[in-house]
Amino acid sequence: MKRDLYIDFAKGLATISVIFIHTVFWSGQFYVPSEVRVLSLLFDVVLFYALSGITSGGNVEKTLYRLLKLQITFMIFVTLIFFLDYFFKVFGLSLFGMDWMKNFYSTFGGKYVPQDISTLPQWQNLGNWYLHSYTNADTFPVIMGSFWYLKVYYILTVLGVLIIRFFPKHIHWFIGLCFALTLIFHIFPHYYPSGQVGYVALYLGVFLIGNRMKGKTIPKNWIFLLYGMVAIALIWLFSSYGIEIFYKLNKNKFPPKIPYIIWIAFSVVTLFVFYNRLKISKKSIITYIGENAIFFYFAQGISSSLIYFIVVPLHEKMPWFIFLPIVFVINLVLAYFLAILLNKFDALGWKILEYLRKKTASIQN
Repeated sequence: MKRDLYIDFAKGLATISVIFIHTVFWSGQFYVPSEVRVLSLLFDVVLFYALSGITSGGNVEKTLYRLLKLQITFMIFVTLIFFLDYFFKVFGLSLFGMDWMKNFYSTFGGKYVPQDISTLPQWQNLGNWYLHSYTNADTFPVIMGSFWYLKVYYILTVLGVLIIRFFPKHIHWFIGLCFALTLIFHIFPHYYPSGQVGYVALYLGVFLIGNRMKGKTIPKNWIFLLYGMVAIALIWLFSSYGIEIFYKLNKNKFPPKIPYIIWIAFSVVTLFVFYNRLKISKKSIITYIGENAIFFYFAQGISSSLIYFIVVPLHEKMPWFIFLPIVFVINLVLAYFLAILLNKFDALGWKILEYLRKKTASIQN
């Protein structure tokens, strides 16, 4: 089956958007105006859930196998991060000095505890990461701050494929249920499930809408109607909550509430409007990013942490509107090359696992 380059293109743009979001919301807290930070949320991770819905089918076995491969790739990655974090804490003191290390960790709200090579790594943290309990990786704070998306993705993909497989004629009822639950959680927040599991109601609905859109094109006469509905919803949002809600949209993202849902509706509508209408016939750097989105998602966690080294000493030396594009480009370039390295590291990890499998098989025989 021929690969749909629009999906890769959209994933690539969504990945670049996430890198920009993490540029302005993490190290950008020191110098980027609040208005710019909120505007960056127009194109957010919800697009990945919609795109996953488009590419998903009702093959349960294939989906579970794909998720298992993703889990192993995730475990290979966090194992690397675990040891990088450990060795930086051990050798950073001799490289940078006590004052620098204290300032570095205090930037993230953490505390530097000197370690030496005789100190054992905190293996329980690695075990927690494997099980998607995201305790901090102090040296790379953005990584664990990004991974809430992955836990939700696992849950809604399993639920989504089961719905598609066993209730194909009733998907619209499940979509209605998802958004009804989202509304109930908004009106009665004390019923909202704790942890990221509660996010599934909204994003599963988006996932299922994406699946219903597979192979379809939104009619031209619907486009004006859909954007009109988004505009009306935005007018209602600011008239009901006041302009101050604009500055609280990020707080309404965790967990996703009505103001944030209305804010991201524009990007979801735009994604579906261009689906099967915008034809991408050639591969490009953007489709490459989309095709390898998971490695870029991992890489941006590292790169968005590393740019603190640039931002902290330099953010007061030039206007934000000059400094931000420079930092974003640096972050993007870092993420690009780190993604390539992580892809190769992942391949090495799979080779080691295959070697161990053959060895254990030969011992058993």
